[in-house]
Amino acid sequence: MADERRPARDVALECGWGRLVFGQTFADDLTLAAVLRAEEPGRRDVCLYHPEPHVLVSRAPHELFVDPSHTFRRSLVPDSGGLAARLAPGVVIRPLAGPADADGVNHLYARAGMVRAPSQVLVANQDDPTFCHLVAEEAARGSLVGTVTGIDHRLAFGDPEAGASLWCLAVDQLSSRPGLGAALVSALAEELAGRGCRRLDLSVMHDNAPAIGLYEKLGFERVPVFCVKRKNPINEPLFSGPLSDDHRALNPYARIVADEARRRGIGVSVIDAEGGFLRLSHGGRQIVTRESLSQLTSGVAVSWCDDKRVTRRLVAAAGLAVPRGRPSTTPEADRAFLAEVGELVVKPARGEQGAGVTVGVTDEEGLVQALERARTQCPDVLLEQRCDGADLRVVVIGHEVVAAAVRRPATVVGDGRHSVGELIAAQSRRRAAATGGESTIPVDEATLETLRAGGRGLDDVLGDGEALAVRRTANLHTGGTIHDVTARLHPTVAEAAVRASRVLDLPVTGLDFLVPDVEGPDYVFIEANERPGLANHEPQPTAQRFLDLLFPATRGLPQAWQPAPASSRPVG
Repeated sequence: MADERRPARDVALECGWGRLVFGQTFADDLTLAAVLRAEEPGRRDVCLYHPEPHVLVSRAPHELFVDPSHTFRRSLVPDSGGLAARLAPGVVIRPLAGPADADGVNHLYARAGMVRAPSQVLVANQDDPTFCHLVAEEAARGSLVGTVTGIDHRLAFGDPEAGASLWCLAVDQLSSRPGLGAALVSALAEELAGRGCRRLDLSVMHDNAPAIGLYEKLGFERVPVFCVKRKNPINEPLFSGPLSDDHRALNPYARIVADEARRRGIGVSVIDAEGGFLRLSHGGRQIVTRESLSQLTSGVAVSWCDDKRVTRRLVAAAGLAVPRGRPSTTPEADRAFLAEVGELVVKPARGEQGAGVTVGVTDEEGLVQALERARTQCPDVLLEQRCDGADLRVVVIGHEVVAAAVRRPATVVGDGRHSVGELIAAQSRRRAAATGGESTIPVDEATLETLRAGGRGLDDVLGDGEALAVRRTANLHTGGTIHDVTARLHPTVAEAAVRASRVLDLPVTGLDFLVPDVEGPDYVFIEANERPGLANHEPQPTAQRFLDLLFPATRGLPQAWQPAPASSRPVG
């Protein structure tokens, strides 16, 4: 650790996701350029405070560039009166403590599209007073919902101006708690001010309007300080020129494929942005994709998945467990089956994204309504016995399990002030912002039925911290949330998923199961999706494995660092 009273030279701090290089501590531009050119694969080094960034870039113009980000600064005062605690009630902001917290921080980084850091580096840095790693923990559940990092410049390089900087602010996009970002920034400012730092700087992308709005609201002002970075695959979108309008118009599920292809040097041509159709080319090989569906999936396999009745028959014949079920026929036969099994799931035989599905039908009136709802999507309807368990999606690519996630129905958390309807609207806005508009919570009859079953209405006010499920199905498109459980998946369920992918002849598929326990062997198979949303399963490398399948020659290109399996504690 540098003496805070003696300026240090050639300072580059290892942060895990890359090095923070203090440009003003280097007397020789050639030495500094060499340091940046030595960046490790999969990392993102940042050089800040160089007095002449344009001159530095000229030393290695093919490898360095001026980052299109803004620097903001705020003066620090010793006491803000506990602002952080007031901004996010029900959340505890505390220092990072140990490997489990570091794993949780990496989950947050992955969900935000940030470069992750080895857990051991985060833990070691927390023991160094130069760093200040804070995490936000939801008190009721004990799960991490945010993180931020601060660096004391006095201890880093003997800064005579007693400055500090903020890095890696990340908030769980699935959290229903408002004010997390502001609370984390305020908590860090309070901590650094208490240490004697007089100002706090941060860097933010020029087009990140929500973040800029947050910082300006908290009193930060823009200053003429610039970042220099190395041209690498992670930074490619920042220096390779603007994307085409068609590329920007892609939905998140096609965009993740296009971005991974560009990173590998695979040519990307957008055939139809609205439909998510791409033409990918590399070395004379061309493949057309629609999100995760490609020409490698046969039309026959697609037709098998299109009809849930056929899917059931095929996987059941292969020995997989499926719920008791039958097609809807006559009212008498349908009522008899309901009486026999007690509780039903009613779904259109053809359809996707949970449209027309009703869960938990227990009486004849509900059955009639559920059949009418299903037939708005498809005239053929499937009746299945409702089984208890977590809604599990397993993504299989090349007949190998790549990701597994539990999907949970849309849930709101009360604050003692806002009505259920207001909480739903706010949560829906956050989910839409986090998913590019793909996930919202509709206030329709299915939502109202769920509220009535829970003894609630739109005008009711929940107590602070009280959670209420507002949908029965866990589909992303109706506000459901997704929680990675890949490291916890039982081998029996993984083997069943692979067997189903082979039976259905699907090189890429998302398979839905109900499981009493994610870590246990019991399951029932529900359905298969021939076009799973790869963007829903970070931090797992779904897009990478998809491009490996399509273009095997591009395997082995430098990948971002992958952390060890995270702890089994759910995050978010």
